This record gives sequence, structure tokens and C-alpha cells, in this order.
Amino acid sequence: MKVMHVLNSRIYSGAEKVVCQIIHAFQGEVEMVYCSPESDIVRKMVEGQGVTYLPMKTMSVSELSRVIREQKPDLIHAHDMRAGFFSALCCGNIPLVSHIHNNAYDARGLSPKTVGYLLAGFRAKHIFWVSQSSFDGYAFHKLFARKSSVLYNVIDTDEIYTKLSQDSNTYDYDLIYVGRLTYQKNPQRLLRLCARLKESKPDLKVAIVGTGELEEELKALSQELNLEDTVHFLGFQPNPIKMVACSKAMILTSRWEGTPMCALEAMALGVPIVSTPVDGLKDLVEPGQTGFLEAEDQALADRCAEIIRDPQLRQRLSKNAQEQAEKLLDLDAYRQQLRAGYELGGSL
Repeated sequence: MKVMHVLNSRIYSGAEKVVCQIIHAFQGEVEMVYCSPESDIVRKMVEGQGVTYLPMKTMSVSELSRVIREQKPDLIHAHDMRAGFFSALCCGNIPLVSHIHNNAYDARGLSPKTVGYLLAGFRAKHIFWVSQSSFDGYAFHKLFARKSSVLYNVIDTDEIYTKLSQDSNTYDYDLIYVGRLTYQKNPQRLLRLCARLKESKPDLKVAIVGTGELEEELKALSQELNLEDTVHFLGFQPNPIKMVACSKAMILTSRWEGTPMCALEAMALGVPIVSTPVDGLKDLVEPGQTGFLEAEDQALADRCAEIIRDPQLRQRLSKNAQEQAEKLLDLDAYRQQLRAGYELGGSL
């Protein structure tokens, strides 16, 4: 059996990590390949993990149809709405499984995106949603209730600690952000939060790991807020695990989320999370026990400051986060749920 994973992205972040994890979970049992628009970063990361990468010039009917004809997959697993829409146009008689990785604002009301996804929803044999909120948030979710299930992200903790051991460098960041620099993540708010924190901790050190369309705007804002010596833009990092492990806390200021892989990685490493109270974060973080969820800037800054200056609090949150991660990260159950979805698709 061959499964072709289809993505619309040219980046390597949360959903892309999930796809590679799924491929690894079925290694030696099911042939799986990764298809997306051409990207040097994606090629390097995917092929570096021994995964077959199938690049397209762009996401289009002609290009996706070409890859499908060449590969002849038994099942197409499309990730997020745009890839789902094009896969529905091109799949023909090949079973389609759709997988939604976030709870985007532009999917909550009547929009071209929500209407376009109707085609994928009707064609799909099964739909995985990364959280209950991502399912509930889609404008027409009731139409697909019978073919839907929530599939929370997990990570392979053994792989995380292997990556940790591969980095011999030392890091000393108070806070770390890992993710795309996009509207969803609200990184402008993150910088303003850093400026607020710097008032009480002039030697604050913050790492921003990731790239995106807001990068240049953020660097300009960093200068405007006098954060050049405080915030370190590290760009895309193929293995940021040691950076996360050496940080006192992970900070997230997202407008919406699914179940962020970076947050799961932080918890597995015992790094507390301070975040806005959005979607999947509310399923992961137990306020006051494994981290903090706050809606207001001053409260976010206060929580970060508490963790930075109080080693005992940090140690307690760290221990609880690791224990919580152990309960949540069941790879066997994750694989079984995927298998059930593929079986509903008529494969396996």
C-alpha cells in the first residue's frame, strides 16, 4: 500500500513535522511519500529523515495530477484545507483522507476557504481534526460529523532526546519562541511583551526560532522597541531542541492554534509554557501546574517574570509538565487511530 501525503506549504513547521512523524510511525509497514510545492528547506528536512520527497512547481491541478499519475497512490492524505481542496479535485477514484491542523479564523464563517473546503469534506472518506475546537470552529462542521474524529498531535519522546544529544552547544535564554512568523502567531505582541519584561529585567534574553512573512517587520519593530540586544532572531533551525531545553520557559502569543508540536516538545523536555488561552493550548497547559494561560499582556509578562526569577517554581512546573507529557504522548494509540481512518478510507 502507498499513501501520498499532500501539503500546500513550502516551510517546515508544525504540520510538516506531524506528517514526517506519521510516516515514521508506519515505517516498514506502509509506503508513504511527502508531496508539496518545491522548497529547499522542506527537501533538506524531509530527505534528511529518509522520507521520499515529491516536489511540485506549485500547488495546482496540473502539478498535483502529474504526481498522482506518476506515483499511483492507494490513498491520499491531504493536510489542511487548501491541500484538501486540490486533492479532492485530483484524486479521482483514489480514497481521500483529510487532516486539519488548526482552528483558523478564516474558517469560522462564510468565506471562500470554508466554501472551497466543502468539496474536500464531501469527497473525503474520513477527516481528522487536531482538536475539538478546530472541528467546532469550521463553519460547516455539522455536515461532516459522522466522518470526523479528533486526532490530537503527539511526539516521539525518544526522538526528542536523540535530537537533544546531537547538539553539544550551550544556550542561556530566558524565553524561547519556536514557530512561523505569521499573523496567526501574533509575534508583534510577543515583541511588545518582551519590551514590557525588559523594564524589570534589563538583561532579558529571548530567542525567536523560525521564519515567515513578518520577519522583516518584526526586526524593524525590535529596533523601534530597543530590543536589539534582547531578542535574538535565529531563523529556521533544523534542530532547536537543545535551545528549548536550555530555556526557562516557552512563550506563545497566538491568536489561534491547533495542538502545537513545539509546545509538546517543550513539555516533554520539562520546559514550562506561558501562552494566550487559545484552542489546543487549553488542552495541554494546566494553569499554575504545567505553565500559565493568560489573556492580558501584563498578566503574561508577570507570569514570565515569575518563572524566570523563581527556580523553585520553575522546577515544580517542569516536573509537572514532563509528567503531563508522559500521559498525553501515546504513539501507539495515535497510530491505531490513523490506521482506523485509513481503513475507513478503504485502504489497509
